Amino acid sequence: MSTPLPSVLVVDDEKNMRRSLQTVLGDEGYAARAVESAEEGLELLGHEEFFMVITDARLGGMSGYEFLTRIRQQRPELPVLMLTAYATPKLAVEAIQAGAMDYLAKPFAPEELLHAVARCAERHRLLRENAALRLRAGEIFSLEQIVGESPRMLELRKLIQTVAPTDTRALILGESGTGKELVAGALHGLSLRREAHYVRINCAAIPETLLESELFGHEKGAFTGALRQKPGRVEEADGGTIFLDEIADMSKPLQAKLLRFLEDGTFVRVGGTQELRVNVRLIAATNRDITQAIAAEQFREDLFHRLNVVQFRLSPLRERGSDILVLAEHFLRMFRVAMNKNVQGITPAARQKLLSHHWPGNVRELRNVVERALILETTKEIQPSSLPDFQIEARLQKTPAAMHPTPGESLDDALARIEGELITSALEQNGFNLTRAAEQLRLTRHSLRYRMQRLNLNPGDGAANELPGASEQKSSGI
Repeated sequence: MSTPLPSVLVVDDEKNMRRSLQTVLGDEGYAARAVESAEEGLELLGHEEFFMVITDARLGGMSGYEFLTRIRQQRPELPVLMLTAYATPKLAVEAIQAGAMDYLAKPFAPEELLHAVARCAERHRLLRENAALRLRAGEIFSLEQIVGESPRMLELRKLIQTVAPTDTRALILGESGTGKELVAGALHGLSLRREAHYVRINCAAIPETLLESELFGHEKGAFTGALRQKPGRVEEADGGTIFLDEIADMSKPLQAKLLRFLEDGTFVRVGGTQELRVNVRLIAATNRDITQAIAAEQFREDLFHRLNVVQFRLSPLRERGSDILVLAEHFLRMFRVAMNKNVQGITPAARQKLLSHHWPGNVRELRNVVERALILETTKEIQPSSLPDFQIEARLQKTPAAMHPTPGESLDDALARIEGELITSALEQNGFNLTRAAEQLRLTRHSLRYRMQRLNLNPGDGAANELPGASEQKSSGI
């Protein structure tokens, strides 16, 4: 829903005129505040917001022209419509020269007034939208937003701090949802270009036929629908940073043009002949296996080397250990304020369930899971029942388990972790029913229970959901 417009300030020393203007404006949906003097108008302007002022030229006390001059000094962006019963060409010129956006002679048709007001309303909306767009375009991600205490995350933050102040190009690699955009934003936010524009383009989200025009701009008549000249995003980023996300999805012909751009900052708009030059820092990212893309001849190797001055590799969440809980607590604090929920923590059973999941969607998936849990939770701690069963998510795992040991992990620890992940996956797929999970793993129920105790795995609330005939085990609660 769009934000409502502020009021119109009406200043006229005739009571009937004030009422008439309020009625005409109110019938069209505009809110109006009416006062009889310029002095009262200036006082209101000091503490209330208005999108325009309508004032009579002749007022008791301060005149409308003096009022207009004072408005120009205090609120130069605020449009003013001047009304007068003594209209002459000379007075009209004086009003416009003093800064009035328009001038109406009394009596006037309501349509004339409403036309002028509608223009000011549209102007206000556009200014507000442009301000919001500039705010989003200039949104900078700080280093504090990259949450995590694992050794890999500590190294990542240190590398960002080292590389950011330079103008070197960077290539960010990582699965979807690992936070590549946060790293790119932090690199710009800590750079010497942070006061200039930060422009982001998702190469996978823009059709191939339009991406070149979006990136480098086009000339009028360059293609059907090119009704005017349009500067590209690289021009918008001049002096700042441009972030090309999902760059491996860019077509080979456009990769060649980007390679030339990276050599010296020169480019030609689509349909143009003039060579233009900008000074931008380029950061690129992709969630694809870049070596496979090069081997399949889908990505140019020379472009890879041009981009790969400094490489950032973001670890998937499943390899970040206790960072899962650190991030879950972070999202809990963030969402409970936004939702005004009195949820203070996460139960041990819910923590175990979070740690046991493979997280194919990485940090983005965890954020959504915590948000969902807060919506559903009715107690003061997140319970396992408020978390998803992860049955669908478990099928998205790229491998049955993370078979490669993490840095510093011993063989015994790696085997225990893999065993725990296999058991947890089987439990999730079988609704935490121990009997069915044991059958899937080709173990006896007693053996599965022993392994879970050894690995300190909690089966969750669903563990009691046993098959008929298993009543003798139900009493144990496992």
